Amino acid sequence: MDKRKMEGKHSGAGSWKTRFNSMKGWLYLLPAILFLGFFMVYPLIDVFVYSFEEGYNSASQTYFGTGTYNYSYVLHDPYFLQALKNTFLLVIITVPLSTGIALLISVGLDSIKPLRNLLQTIYFLPYVTNTLAVGLVFMILFKKTAYSDGLVNLLIQWFGGESVDFIDGPYWAKMFVLCLYTIWVVMPFKILILTSALASVNQDYYKAARVDGTSKFRTFMRITLPMISPMIFYLVITGFIGAFKAYSDAVALFGTNLNAAGMNTIVGYVYDMLYGDSGGYPSYASAAAIILFAIVLTITCVNLLIGRKNVHY
Repeated sequence: MDKRKMEGKHSGAGSWKTRFNSMKGWLYLLPAILFLGFFMVYPLIDVFVYSFEEGYNSASQTYFGTGTYNYSYVLHDPYFLQALKNTFLLVIITVPLSTGIALLISVGLDSIKPLRNLLQTIYFLPYVTNTLAVGLVFMILFKKTAYSDGLVNLLIQWFGGESVDFIDGPYWAKMFVLCLYTIWVVMPFKILILTSALASVNQDYYKAARVDGTSKFRTFMRITLPMISPMIFYLVITGFIGAFKAYSDAVALFGTNLNAAGMNTIVGYVYDMLYGDSGGYPSYASAAAIILFAIVLTITCVNLLIGRKNVHY
């Protein structure tokens, strides 16, 4: 048999095997693709369509027109603008602070080798505690009652200050409690991730730095930070997304009527438009959800562009 024919047969069999392996991989991914398509892609498309249907009635499945009125209404709604302001303040304050404090604690835990696992477990306990239970504890600490001004106010008075109503008082006080609560809730997860990242850094780099007489601060900036930058970047991205989706934190502190407290978030606004006191407006809720999606997508893309230059893989 001709040598060229034999090579053709072998190459044909090899290409068929490659195609089969490729199809096999897609078959393994098919259940996940169907699941994501049905529960994520289809609802997103559905919400996008609803956001342009004016006067949509969920009971009769009818609407009287299409256009951008829903977006115009939401963007001029004072409740949505307040929720937008609260959400952005929450994101800007809590994400950098929680990541920075978690990094400092993780570096401290990494330097205590014998007790690192025990302390890491203790720091992780708030993460597995029910969110509403933590919120109840914060209310006890900060809320004024007929019998007490709260533990925090007692400390303020002990140092000569005036008591503040952190739950029903001025806006800055309520935002302070909400930010503190959010940082407390998300920090255990960040500490767990960062301590694991620090433990995975090759110790040979530190040995070489000690031989060269490099200071600890320079070692941290030139070795530790670049080596764990992928984990920091991951926490920043997920932190932004999680903070933009905040809702249960505010409910745990200020109750379900967040509009009256002036502490609603974008997700809370969407929920109120669907099921709250002002409920029954799925078109407005869909428009607000799409605006939130656009904001989160934009912030994520900006972070990805920044991460390309500053993250070392």
